Amino acid sequence: THERMQTENKISPYYRTKLRGLYTTAKADAEAECNILRKALDKIAEIKSLLEERRIAAKIAGIYSEAEPPRKTMRRGVLMTLLQQSAMTLPLWIGKPGEKPPPLCGAVPAAGDYVARPGDKVAARVKALEGDEQWILAEVVSYSHAANK
Repeated sequence: THERMQTENKISPYYRTKLRGLYTTAKADAEAECNILRKALDKIAEIKSLLEERRIAAKIAGIYSEAEPPRKTMRRGVLMTLLQQSAMTLPLWIGKPGEKPPPLCGAVPAAGDYVARPGDKVAARVKALEGDEQWILAEVVSYSHAANK
């Protein structure tokens, strides 16, 4: 329809209404597909959170222990593999046009009284033995209200 319309120098009302109808249908189809994908992503996030809850519960119960204690030095490839595996458990937020992201999504800060729950994955700033500060990826074990950490 678009090609036929371009061959004619003049845009007729017929082609205008036909194109408008095709665009409206395509937009509705895309929105329906987007909603289906959002529902699928919600279901995937629900499954991932259940698996993570089971892993944490098994770890607390002592059924599952980490394969080996943390090593002092790891090769870069091993670290990237661990990071990739951890990233697969993180939830994915995809907002609708005009929707604002929730707290702790991207650069959106949390409320001042927010406390991370045990099992949450965080990027944390820690002091190294040499005194300098470094960023690490970690899992929250507990929260101290006295130290606010």
